[in-house]
Amino acid sequence: MAAEIVNPGSAGGTESSPGESGEPFDPAFALHRGGKMAVQATVPVRNKDDLSLAYTPGVAKVCTAIAEQPELVHDYTWKSQVVAVVTDGTAVLGLGDIGPEASLPVMEGKAILFKQFGGVDAVPIALATTDADEIVDTVVRLAPSFGGVNLEDISAPRCFEIERKLQERLDIPVFHDDQHGTAVVTLAALRNAAKLTGRALGDLRAVISGAGAAGVAIAKFLLAAGLGDVAVADRKGIVSRDRDDLNPVKRELAEITNRAGLSGSLETALAGADVFIGVSGGTVSETAVASMAPGAFVFAMANPNPEVHPDVAHKYAAVVATGRSDYPNQINNVLAFPGIFAGALQVRASRITEGMKIAAANALADVVGDALAPDCVIPSPFDERVAPAVTAAVAAAARAEGVARR
Repeated sequence: MAAEIVNPGSAGGTESSPGESGEPFDPAFALHRGGKMAVQATVPVRNKDDLSLAYTPGVAKVCTAIAEQPELVHDYTWKSQVVAVVTDGTAVLGLGDIGPEASLPVMEGKAILFKQFGGVDAVPIALATTDADEIVDTVVRLAPSFGGVNLEDISAPRCFEIERKLQERLDIPVFHDDQHGTAVVTLAALRNAAKLTGRALGDLRAVISGAGAAGVAIAKFLLAAGLGDVAVADRKGIVSRDRDDLNPVKRELAEITNRAGLSGSLETALAGADVFIGVSGGTVSETAVASMAPGAFVFAMANPNPEVHPDVAHKYAAVVATGRSDYPNQINNVLAFPGIFAGALQVRASRITEGMKIAAANALADVVGDALAPDCVIPSPFDERVAPAVTAAVAAAARAEGVARR
């Protein structure tokens, strides 16, 4: 059913916020009334013949066939076309730990983006537990109904453990979008920024502000793609081997990053750096930005307030990107996850590999083509070429890496 029919407030009128009767019309509440999605049948049930095919007795034939040949579940159910969007509500957008019920509007939004931009059906699942093993066990029990699992808005460092354990126990793609979706889009934009300025990834030294899910994943992914060096900073400064306050995730990160051996503050690391990537929500001073190398790139991706205001960044940087839709070069995960899952599901991949993610980033960068410019190093989410390009690249990479099953 169309959204304008489901949501009466979207047709106009005076829709108020909860507990604010008589207050001015609020389009956000109007849009969300009744939820943003619904289940729709793909076959008609108009008469007894339709009913006997869609349900009993006709359905029994299909059930029996699947019981005898389990792989037929992909052909005769929705499994190969649907993703579970799973959260515990502990790290929701910029809102933090707001709980499973309050996270549902975001999970519904994620599900409709899957459908809108990738043609993939998705089901929001908000879990009433924050225990990592309970989350893993629950998702494993739900997995027979789904072709893939998208982990969403689960706080670090638990998100790393949950993803790893699910990948070990399931033979379907498991993808934590806050980590890998962000990393894929960041790499695509960085490739094009380097191309625009005549440099290679190996020539660049980057600094990442934020050592949570996104910061850790971006650092690892950029190094795997050939970045020259990267230092990651958390609230206490640069993540380095000489610190004794690191959790296991950050200790591992310290072993593979910061080849320059820097220590101290984020500002210290930025001196002479080629790239700033912000995924922290903190603030970086203009003085620190001014200390970066000539022709630097500033990707200040915190929402709604970038770590560096674009007006300031443009004074010193050759390329500026943010996470906001009202500035050029938006680093938006919707450029990645719909096509990545569409490609993985298309070939019934057992998992999403590093090679598949790099293929997605390269395809995304290539979409820009001849339009490459300082204000266009990444395409718009509404560019209709994006999802098909990413889907095809991921499917091909899955076949090449031996994880495709058709």
